[in-house]
Amino acid sequence: MKMFVTERRDKIINLLQEKKRVTVKELASEIGVSEATLRSDLNTMETEGLLLRTHGGAILNDETENDTSFNVRQKKNKHEKMKIANRALEMIEEKQCILLDASSTAFELAQLIKETNLRLTVVTTGLQTAMELKENPDITVILVGGVVTSKSTSIEGTLGIDILDSVNIDIMFTSANGFTLKKGLEDFNLYEVQLKREIVKRSAKVVALVDSSKIGTSSSAVFATFEQIDKVITDKPISHEIRNQLSLKNIEITVAE
Repeated sequence: MKMFVTERRDKIINLLQEKKRVTVKELASEIGVSEATLRSDLNTMETEGLLLRTHGGAILNDETENDTSFNVRQKKNKHEKMKIANRALEMIEEKQCILLDASSTAFELAQLIKETNLRLTVVTTGLQTAMELKENPDITVILVGGVVTSKSTSIEGTLGIDILDSVNIDIMFTSANGFTLKKGLEDFNLYEVQLKREIVKRSAKVVALVDSSKIGTSSSAVFATFEQIDKVITDKPISHEIRNQLSLKNIEITVAE
């Protein structure tokens, strides 16, 4: 069966996480495609900051490896994420159905929601978020079903997507590994991206929670285009150029200062 480009590159990352270093020959044997195709993949993935090319192969980029750890991501830019989460909380109203993705910023929002008296339905793809919110009896927690891998705290793939047809999502709160003016919201984990794309389609409103370090940064794959994004909450004032372009696309911008 032919493997999609996104699946192939995700497989490369998985092998790198397992072995730390791979050769093109090893990848060709494991994945079953030509060495020329894999060299092209590796070059592209190096440009995107996902790995480092070596003679005859590749090694995992330390930053990429760290980004896959929820605990590491949670600590990174924590103050900024807290500011963003506080502004996002202001948008939530009694009896809404909201969706929180598996990002560390959405988890900050979940911690705030947990301490409120709001009666809500919260749909989530994040295991940590589900565990946090289940302690509040006023909140109905729906965990989207799917695959859980050893290095992830998020649900991956679209196996449990049918459950979303039974709920009406008022607001999807999502973060991203990158946010570019060319494409929109982008993320690293390609299986998680598949699921996010489906959720975006089913949400009445999509709110991007992105700290300023993510703006202008590219990642592996797009999960929400500009036409699908309603609001961006970030932690610092953004340039006039970016603000103007977002305004032209009817995207509201909130700076959580």
